[in-house]
Order: sequence, then C-alpha cells, then structure tokens
Amino acid sequence: MRELVQFLHDRSPDGLLPLSAQIEAAGRYGLTVSRVEEIALTGNILPARYQRNREMISIRQQLTLFRSRVAVLGCGGLGGYIIEELARLGIGGIVAVDPDVFQEHNLNRQLFSTPDRLGEKKVEAAARRVAAVNPAVTLRPVAEALDERNGAELLRGVDVAVDGLDSISVRLLLAETCDTLGIPMVHGAIGGWYGRLATQFPGDRTLQRLYPRNRGLPGIEVNLGNPSFTPAVIAGFEVAEVVKILLNIGEPVRNRCLSIDLYHLAMDEISLSGDET
Repeated sequence: MRELVQFLHDRSPDGLLPLSAQIEAAGRYGLTVSRVEEIALTGNILPARYQRNREMISIRQQLTLFRSRVAVLGCGGLGGYIIEELARLGIGGIVAVDPDVFQEHNLNRQLFSTPDRLGEKKVEAAARRVAAVNPAVTLRPVAEALDERNGAELLRGVDVAVDGLDSISVRLLLAETCDTLGIPMVHGAIGGWYGRLATQFPGDRTLQRLYPRNRGLPGIEVNLGNPSFTPAVIAGFEVAEVVKILLNIGEPVRNRCLSIDLYHLAMDEISLSGDET
C-alpha cells in the first residue's frame, strides 16, 4: 500500500492525479480504478477530473461523495440527467432502477436515448454511459419497477434516494419506503415548462403532504409533455440537494416545495410544515 501511495504521489503534480496514472496504477497493482481513487483521496490526492470541484468541495468531502451510495428511481428524462451528474461529481455507487426500454418518443429529452438504443433497457444504457464517463463509479442496473415487495431490497445500503419517476402513486410508495428505512429522499417532478423540487427526511412525510389526494393520478408530464430543457434543469436542482444531504452543508428544500416556472422564470415556495389534509 505504501508503495502504491508513493506511486500516486510521484505522478500527481500539484496534487492532481491524471486518469492515465490512475488506470496505470490499477493495472500495476491489480486493483480497480475505483479502489485506486479511494486510496488517492484518502492520501489527500485529488483525481484531476475533479479539479474544478475543489474550490467548493474539499478532498475530504470528495472522499465522502465517493463513499456514498445513491439510488435513482427512474432512468428517463429526469433520471438520465441525474445519473450523469452524479457520476461526473464522483458519487462512488449508483443504483439505477427502471424496468423500461427506450422508445422513439424518448428521443426528444432522455439523455441516454439514441436511435440505435431503441428497445434497449434504460438501466443498461445508464451503466454503459457511467462506465464511459467515470470508470471509478460503480453503477448497479436494476431492471425492475419499485413495488411493495422489493423496496427494502432495492434501497439497501443507500444513503439517499432520488425521484425520477412519473407516477404519483409510485412516488408516494418511494417516500413511504424511504421513511421506513430512514433514508432521505429528493423529489423532482416535471411537466411542460414547469417543475417541482422537495427534499424529504425520515419522519417529514413531505410527499404525503404534497400529494394528499392524488395517489391514483399519473405525473403532470402525462398531460403537459416534456421538452428537452425541463428535465435537465430540475435534475440539476435534485443533484444539488443530494450533495447538500451527503455533505451536510447548505439548506435543503425541507418541509417545503419549490414550484419552478421556466416560462416566466419564476419560483414559488409551498410550505409543507403543517398537518396533512
């Protein structure tokens, strides 16, 4: 181990480890790129890919992100951008959950959707994309739908769950499962020019307050559709919430919901701190 750490230091001018040296170390010492990244960060060496993070995220915090595990439920419009941003941030473990395959109507907005991938499972495309973008990140693809039977297993060992779903009933199931397991959850919803953002901590019952009478309804995107830009914007908000939760910094959108209007560039806040109705 000492020899490896010295190898990494020798190849890290200005404390930045090039990806080529990271891959070389993995081959030389019989390790994964992921394990080399963890050793580098533990030794106060920053992989060069994160150098634009370091003015806002310390090496210790980068190590925390690397050791974190985030579940993304839904790998379509929201989920694709969420997964991409988590991987580029250096979140070490991602669980991607979605039973669907790409269809032609996904091509206008879903990041991993291309004509040659029509009919392919979304989680498989997500796994290939993450491996190409950041080989230090491990993505576990789960081609299943969240239900009452598998929720605890899907979210086992997860630090945060992120909502990329398109059904209110399944979102509420996710919220209830996270509450039972003691896992924070970041909620995002999109439709047309509009989006919503909220973060639920265990015991908050945020989603139950937000959707008290709408359990059987689909998400608003079914009626309003979605362009390419709305999921990208709301996904960015969701990933920012994930970082705040994992690093225990900033002020999450807790006990409230942000309603985002991209048409008028306006944002309203809905208080969710009262009793459920």
